[in-house]
Amino acid sequence: MKILKFGGKSLANGKGIEAVINIIENKVKNREDITVVLSARGNATDELEEILDKAVKNQEYQGQLEAFKEYQASDFSGVDFTKEFETLDKLFEGVSLLGDYSKRIKDQILSQGEVISAKLITQILKEKNIKAHFTDSRELIITDGQFGDAQPLDKLSKENVINHFQKYNGDTVNIVTGFIASNTKNETTTLGRNGSNYTASLLANYLEAEELQSFTHVNGIYTANPDLVPEAKKIEKLSFTEANELAYFGANILHAKTIIPLIEKNIPLRILNTFDHENQGTLITGEASEKGIKSLSVLENVALINLEGRGLLGRVGVDARIFKALANKNISVSIISQGSSERGIGFVVEADKAKEAKSILEQEFESDFYKRDVSGITIEEAVSVISIIGQDLSTFHKPYNALIKNQVVPLLFNNTVTGKNVSLVVRKEQLHRALNVIHGEIFEISKKINIAIFGHGLVGGTLVDQILKSREQIESRKKIKLNIFAIANSSKILLNANGVDQNWKNDITKKGVSYTINEVIKFADDNHLENLIAIDNTASQKFTENYISLVESGFDLVSSNKVANTLSFDFYKKIRIKLEENQKQYLYETNVGAGLPLIDTIKLLHLSGENITRIKGVFSGSLSYLFNTFSVEERPFSEVLQEAIDKGYTEPDPREDLCGNDVGRKLLILARELDLSNEFEDINIHNLIPEPLRKGESKEFLEKLTELDKVYEKVKQEQNPDHVLRYIGDLWGDLSQEKGNLDVKLVSVPKSSALGQVKGSDSIFEIYTESYGDQPIVIQGAGAGAAVTARGVFGDILRLAERG
Repeated sequence: MKILKFGGKSLANGKGIEAVINIIENKVKNREDITVVLSARGNATDELEEILDKAVKNQEYQGQLEAFKEYQASDFSGVDFTKEFETLDKLFEGVSLLGDYSKRIKDQILSQGEVISAKLITQILKEKNIKAHFTDSRELIITDGQFGDAQPLDKLSKENVINHFQKYNGDTVNIVTGFIASNTKNETTTLGRNGSNYTASLLANYLEAEELQSFTHVNGIYTANPDLVPEAKKIEKLSFTEANELAYFGANILHAKTIIPLIEKNIPLRILNTFDHENQGTLITGEASEKGIKSLSVLENVALINLEGRGLLGRVGVDARIFKALANKNISVSIISQGSSERGIGFVVEADKAKEAKSILEQEFESDFYKRDVSGITIEEAVSVISIIGQDLSTFHKPYNALIKNQVVPLLFNNTVTGKNVSLVVRKEQLHRALNVIHGEIFEISKKINIAIFGHGLVGGTLVDQILKSREQIESRKKIKLNIFAIANSSKILLNANGVDQNWKNDITKKGVSYTINEVIKFADDNHLENLIAIDNTASQKFTENYISLVESGFDLVSSNKVANTLSFDFYKKIRIKLEENQKQYLYETNVGAGLPLIDTIKLLHLSGENITRIKGVFSGSLSYLFNTFSVEERPFSEVLQEAIDKGYTEPDPREDLCGNDVGRKLLILARELDLSNEFEDINIHNLIPEPLRKGESKEFLEKLTELDKVYEKVKQEQNPDHVLRYIGDLWGDLSQEKGNLDVKLVSVPKSSALGQVKGSDSIFEIYTESYGDQPIVIQGAGAGAAVTARGVFGDILRLAERG
């Protein structure tokens, strides 16, 4: 015999009922010996609880009750639910009048959902000429007197079941009510929420069934709840031990007690989808499965209770007093963690029993409060428990570090004696994000990186296109999924939690909305986005004011904008303090040298204790092209400058390049990487623009470019033979002191030198160290261009993604 159990969603009106009937009908046609166990239909149990809550508060409940009746009876005129509906009317009316109800009354009310369900399916099958028998499990399963979560009395229940099935068996299909039972006084009891699974496993045990098939609305058991973790994958096979852990820790398609009766008789359990007959579901057997992490399970509707007191330190028997006091009132404790320095015990109980538990403990420790040995008993209500089934502590650092990086700090942590399951208590508001973060770390599923890009001009726009073009390849090769959820300019933003596509330019024009940075942060929170990176591709000082808010809200930072690193030294340090406090990172390799690995190299040398004595070089790609070309070609300075402007090497107003401030900012950034506290005002900058041309509109300056020719022709002619002009930044002096010397100037160098051999728009940097002496470390390459800079920003994104 096979036991078939159908859940509430499978029994919903329409396709649900049709699918259930088809499954039963096909098995009967194939001459399979089956028994069917049913839950209440749709959301019946939840609805009855809602109506009960209204009735006890003397609120208007009749409308919802009538809607419940209509749903249960609609399209099924051949079934008489008069008795069940009259029972509900009578019970709800009594509750409303009294303003109170007992657990016994609640069990009577909730039981009607299963009775209605079983009566309906029995009648439909009979109309299809299938021999079906309505079987009220209250006549079979006998329990103790604990209403709401009754425990079966095995000997009596087994005897009833065997006798019944000897009478109604063979070609008769028993349609059994799940969830409900009765005590020895013949009063209705229930087996706890999701107890229909328990009813089915008890029948399977008593009848020594071949298999228990549990039909749900999903294809089996997943690595996590697919409603919370879209990337969750189906598990093909589980052992009873693993399934038992999943059930205990909240897997919502299993009951915590379902597995035990099956283990006793080694009866396989298969989780199947009512609506997908081709899928083989998840098979749970006594066979040991491959080692490794199997699934993430969640317990909701729980509360965390903390008991603290310095006077309890080293006191024997405190734990026993806590658990005994709670056990005497039938309050179960699931997760426990203890502190030592200031004696503290934290544990998890069901949410609806938290206040009662606190009251019990306050009574138990009344004298300890008086002696000040106990300082407080508190309740954290909005919490959830995440259990990682199969997690070995030796590898737990990866998901734990990922949680901290995403600003999810567990309130409590413990592991089983075997060390193979780990449980965390987190704030309920962080549950969704925590699940996605952990799931992405422990399973071979791509780690999702959620990116907000601010500034979509030449560099920003190129970056977006680079990411969209290569993200599939990166996901395949690196198991990193890049998701651009926001693209913004100074006035508009395009938001899409699932990521923008190639039409982003058109979408931001048509669908872009005005925004504040707080609205972007809220959007990320509301959509539970993890592994957040904010990209600053602006040149705005105003936008850097958002850095601290972003860091405090869980974003790492990547910036091609040099401003933040060149503002006051106090601001520079403040950002670093906030980064450390929030365990976030800030990468800005493109601040100096576009995509060249300069800043990382300097950081590594400095961190390793290498004494850097000097850094000098050509910092500006635009000025590199200008002087490289002017030095070797017999052309006027203005003509070469115009060519650089036309090729897009300079800013629209080339005075922004020629004034030297850009090179100065880059030099200051490098100085601060060496822990020097220089300010921008400390830099000696040679402004290449003659005094009369420094003011006025850009257009006026462009019309007067020829006025530069005489100045720079003279400079060129006054050089020594075989020398060329280079505009350099130079950091020198005793760099072990608080400040260094920073010079930005036009110099003449031998053609044969490293600086003299630079071509085109390349940048070059010479790093002198104590170890290397007069032989510098030279880094040279393309120092300008949107594609190069965007690629450098892209590299920083990938570095963050891999480090996380």
